[in-house]
Amino acid sequence: MIVKSYSAAETFDLACGLAQKAKPGDIFCLTGELGCGKTVFAQGFGQGLNVGSQIVSPTFTILNIYDKPMQKFPLYHFDVYRIRSSDEMKDIGFEEYIFGDGVCLIEWAEIIKALIPETAHWIHIKKDLTISEAYRIITL
Repeated sequence: MIVKSYSAAETFDLACGLAQKAKPGDIFCLTGELGCGKTVFAQGFGQGLNVGSQIVSPTFTILNIYDKPMQKFPLYHFDVYRIRSSDEMKDIGFEEYIFGDGVCLIEWAEIIKALIPETAHWIHIKKDLTISEAYRIITL
């Protein structure tokens, strides 16, 4: 499915709605160039899961875990931009999370594609500056 987003708010709302349909064990893989809106998408996704705190990209920590009492299940938010080998993901216990009791959201997922199960949901966000600064094409 292809969705056209004309603003960050529309991208946020799309992700929020998608998260509300998520279930434990789901894996969502985000791809797209720098500045395309992956973090806005992640923030909307967190809102949809009732995370209750501001979602930030875990670029330096690789993983942020959101597990509050008001959530139905945990959100494991990965940003693998700085990952250089599969071994680094194994060192942080990646398999325990992707086969765990929560939902995984992975930014820059193409970097670790070989580690991601075939059942994952892939989401590609692309800017089109010829239309507007905020316009995005989101392929689910």
